[in-house]
Amino acid sequence: MTTTTELVSKRVCVTGGAGFLGRAVCARFHAAGFGNVSVPRSAEFDLTSAESVSRLFAQARPEVVVHLAAEVGGIGANEKRPGRFFYANMLMGVLLIEEARRRGVEKFVQVGTVCSYPKHCRTPFREEDLWNGFPEETNAPYGVAKRALGVMLDAYRREYGFNGVYLLPANLYGPHDNFDAETSHVIPGMIRQFCDAVDQGAERVECWGTGTPTREFLYVDDAADAIVLATMSHDDPEPVNLGTGEEISIRDLADAIARLCGFRGTIAWNPTRPDGQPRRRLDPSRARRRLGWTASVGLEEGLRRTIEWWRAHRPSALRPVAGGSS
Repeated sequence: MTTTTELVSKRVCVTGGAGFLGRAVCARFHAAGFGNVSVPRSAEFDLTSAESVSRLFAQARPEVVVHLAAEVGGIGANEKRPGRFFYANMLMGVLLIEEARRRGVEKFVQVGTVCSYPKHCRTPFREEDLWNGFPEETNAPYGVAKRALGVMLDAYRREYGFNGVYLLPANLYGPHDNFDAETSHVIPGMIRQFCDAVDQGAERVECWGTGTPTREFLYVDDAADAIVLATMSHDDPEPVNLGTGEEISIRDLADAIARLCGFRGTIAWNPTRPDGQPRRRLDPSRARRRLGWTASVGLEEGLRRTIEWWRAHRPSALRPVAGGSS
């Protein structure tokens, strides 16, 4: 059995380690005592290239891989780039898992997505329901690609004894999120909209859809804690949800963000734009049992921290952003 001392001495490679979730995960690895954590940069390593992935493994010689890298965005981005999102996310995972198997990597942690669940999945979403239907159409290519990687890990465990772990986080948010006009998810998109409206003295903000769908949101630091715990202690092949078990309607979310941003004007809903999946709420009980983990940051506090970070770090000039509920 691997001891904690032996574990923290392992060479860990975190793909996407410079990104939104990745920087939080790497910080927690370092806090836990891991002294050899490598982060491949996209400028040097194209993870959709077999040659590049092989070169990465030859240089980093990882004993543990945590795969966070992804091409992803909100509803608008998924509508515009479904082919790319399927191709890039599928290929990155396939190449990394196969290379890890070939090189005898001791553990592979794959972070999936709540988008993999069926569009009309019963709530709360339980891991055993993952294959009981097709994902919501606007993000199905991304969700199916990520879902297939869980199947690959299971197949590799059965045939090769490969130790793969599969995690399914709820929608993430927090400081360092993506606030880009074209690709942001709903929380950073709304924060930017309402902060801009306050600064510009606008009296009206338009949001996509009807506001009726629900979502579950997980603060990025909570997700990072769970991923590090799973890396250190979880070796079970079954997928594990990471979430709070609480859902909020997009309309109520907009009201909360507007209030925290200080916006007092009118919120107008545009029903000609897609709503996305009708409901999302995970059952996090398996994570409590298997990882000893529960989320600690409530939505109100997480939104407050994210808004404070955005106001302190936003660029001086950005294009207006369209809202979405993915």
